Amino acid sequence: MTRALRWMVAVLAVVTLAALAAPGCHSVAGTEELGLVWSDEFDGPAGQLPDSTRWVFDIGTGSNGWGNAQLEYDTNHPENVSLDGEGNLAITAIEEDYMGREYTSGRINTNGLYARTRGRFEARIKLPVGQGIWPAFWLLGSNFGSVGWPECGEIDIMEYRGQYPNIVSGALHGPGYSGGNSIGGYYNLEGASFNDDFHVFAIDWDSDSISWSVDDQIYMTLAPSDLPSGAQWVYNHDFFIILNVAVGGYYVGSPDETTTFPQTMLVDYVRVYGTGS
Repeated sequence: MTRALRWMVAVLAVVTLAALAAPGCHSVAGTEELGLVWSDEFDGPAGQLPDSTRWVFDIGTGSNGWGNAQLEYDTNHPENVSLDGEGNLAITAIEEDYMGREYTSGRINTNGLYARTRGRFEARIKLPVGQGIWPAFWLLGSNFGSVGWPECGEIDIMEYRGQYPNIVSGALHGPGYSGGNSIGGYYNLEGASFNDDFHVFAIDWDSDSISWSVDDQIYMTLAPSDLPSGAQWVYNHDFFIILNVAVGGYYVGSPDETTTFPQTMLVDYVRVYGTGS
């Protein structure tokens, strides 16, 4: 499955999210107040694997770097994916020879365990840094197995090229607008880098649009009218959550002599807000 994006140069004006109605509650514009319906706070001892009732591992390379020419072999080893004992999940890319690859890393998802249509999906993350390092927090349509990609739809909540440590991007991939023709934009963190501290990456998704934010600042909203003429809006069914750190691939290029290893993405929490359960 190809997830490569063409780097977007247009970004909508940054606006501040409306004040939240109450601690721990969020609302999507024009909808009723949302409550917390699913979360993982990643509490537990250092070295413990992520909760198997919430997450499953993608192991291997997807035959060709998951379709992106990525260079890592994704494992279920605690060295690559485990709790850090300080309330975070650590996904770590390591330079090592393993299964014919020069790098290992990790990729986990909630497929078959949790999926949802609409709501607010957010994670508080501290990103790694370096040429060729490609972390992401994203959603994939739960009908992927039956209809394939991009017909299932993909929502990239946060994607990041480690060689540009102050920029993250968000995008939609669907039939007629996938890969290098995806629809999206980027957020520029003024005066700092995303590897310096934690930041909250989120989407607010309702029946008519999806909005992307960083630290509660909306930087992009997409609706069916933003798609290419005749393209289908495939965001009215359940999507599951994916967290991963790729090494190399079409979107970021390969590591070079400036890239240091290991590189770790720390995830403080993943939370989903919605109505009902």
